[in-house]
Amino acid sequence: MTKQTSAIYSCTGTSLNSWERGFFREQRPWGYIIFGRNIETPDQVLRLTNEFREASDDPDALIFVDQEGGGVARLKGPHFRHPPAPRRFAELAEKDPELAAEAAWLNARLIANEMRALGLNANCAPMVDVVQDDAHAFLQERALGKTPEVVETLGRAIALGLRDGGVATCIKHAPGHGRGDADSHHNLPVVNAQIDQLQDVDFRPFRYLKKEPMLMTAHVLFTCIDKEHPATLSAKIIHDLIRTEWNYDGLILTDDINMNALGGSLGQRSQAALKAGCEIICHCNGIQKDMEQIACAARLIEGPTKSRADRARATALGTPKPFEREEAIDRLKSLNLFEAKP
Repeated sequence: MTKQTSAIYSCTGTSLNSWERGFFREQRPWGYIIFGRNIETPDQVLRLTNEFREASDDPDALIFVDQEGGGVARLKGPHFRHPPAPRRFAELAEKDPELAAEAAWLNARLIANEMRALGLNANCAPMVDVVQDDAHAFLQERALGKTPEVVETLGRAIALGLRDGGVATCIKHAPGHGRGDADSHHNLPVVNAQIDQLQDVDFRPFRYLKKEPMLMTAHVLFTCIDKEHPATLSAKIIHDLIRTEWNYDGLILTDDINMNALGGSLGQRSQAALKAGCEIICHCNGIQKDMEQIACAARLIEGPTKSRADRARATALGTPKPFEREEAIDRLKSLNLFEAKP
């Protein structure tokens, strides 16, 4: 295979334009990601995922989507099932953790089934941030729980359900966004908790799920570890904490490099993230001038990064395990956890 570059890109619309086709052919990015602007109908999404793979001559390319459920579900009505918010499973876990884990697995297995039918084979999920009461509101609905024990249990169930369905997982947002006092899409969250608190709570689910093939970083400043650099740009966090202390050997992706939590140009951010130890730059807005900046910073994927990238890809190339979709639907309906309310 022709060497690929260390980036994930999106596109502007529901099909590729001529510039995008040429750019992807030249750049050979490792993967792609789609958002609401790229989604209309099932047939259209399947055509688009085929176009991505044809453009870079990579029939096995990973194509991501954020399909957590609730407010972060790119596939939703009227043409797609809208999965319930992760918070719903957390609420069930307060009463019956075993039943909540079963329901989370069934829902994830359905998500994987729905994604694969559209040519999508990687999900930016599960989100295993242990959310605190004072965390920004945008995290609350997305959280699997307020204790590491519940988040570990539900996170593992979701990861297993996705992988059983032939979808690669990407746990997020390491080393933990659950104390974030701001929405990192707009501002830089600052966490002033002490390291023992973080070790006992925030970091636990990531260490527990460290066998998952991909991990996405947080655009969050942890003052007790690195007072100057948010996690995505911090070698103290990416290299020293995640790679060395946690012994994480999966592929490390940035959260969307375009988010306003990060300063500097897109090229500067990308270079800093790679220098810190991130391996794949995720860029989501599909804007040409921005993608060109990312391309200038991206590297060829080789060495240990290629081995990790290949392992992540292999997760998405496996044959899904046998699954009775209608039985799963009936079970989730009985628990009032099949679909988000309109």
